[in-house]
Amino acid sequence: MKLLVAEDDRSVRTSLVRACGLEGYEVAAVTNGAEALERFAVEQPDLVLLDVSMPHVDGLTVCRVLRAEGHRVPVLMLTARTETGDRVAGLDAGADDYLTKPFDLDELFARLRALTRRAHDFAESPVSGPGEELVLDDLHLDLAGRRARRADADIDLSKTEFDLLELLVRNAGIVLDHSTIYERIWHYDFGPDSKNLAVYIGYLRRKTEVDGARRLIHTVRGVGYVARSDDR
Repeated sequence: MKLLVAEDDRSVRTSLVRACGLEGYEVAAVTNGAEALERFAVEQPDLVLLDVSMPHVDGLTVCRVLRAEGHRVPVLMLTARTETGDRVAGLDAGADDYLTKPFDLDELFARLRALTRRAHDFAESPVSGPGEELVLDDLHLDLAGRRARRADADIDLSKTEFDLLELLVRNAGIVLDHSTIYERIWHYDFGPDSKNLAVYIGYLRRKTEVDGARRLIHTVRGVGYVARSDDR
């Protein structure tokens, strides 16, 4: 597996290169976002590890550019920022996951393995037929085109957001617990203390509840989440 690491902190970058190399990754390392985009074009890596705060071009911009160019490569963001808004910004830019510094290497590798499995599953999954879609109330998911719309307004979703929304809508009326969702979407259960799922749910709600649209994704306290068109 080719891994592109973009990190401006020399000590962190050196440690990542060494540890990931020992884990079996073929690592290419750069110090800023501009170099990351140039190296990406050459290396065509299987995974990208991006620090958020870098000189010249930051990690968020790099991620936006990759997604705008149509690259589906899994992106894991590294950030020292702990505010929810900062994490959401990374997801909004198209990142698949984020990890807050300082982090444990075992968790880093677990997340990288999860992203790899998800990318493999997507590549191996059968292509949806033309016109195949899921419908919940006025929400429509075009599975073949991986597009979402509500009340004739397109909803801009990252890969992970679409996968999560598809899982919930496919199982409309069924309460999915946290562990099930983590295993189905991330292929790894990050445990009860992780806020990863809550961030994605919150972001999906903001995107699907524009202009006061009725809530479709509901919280079942102490259990998980369910997609349904009523407010009960």
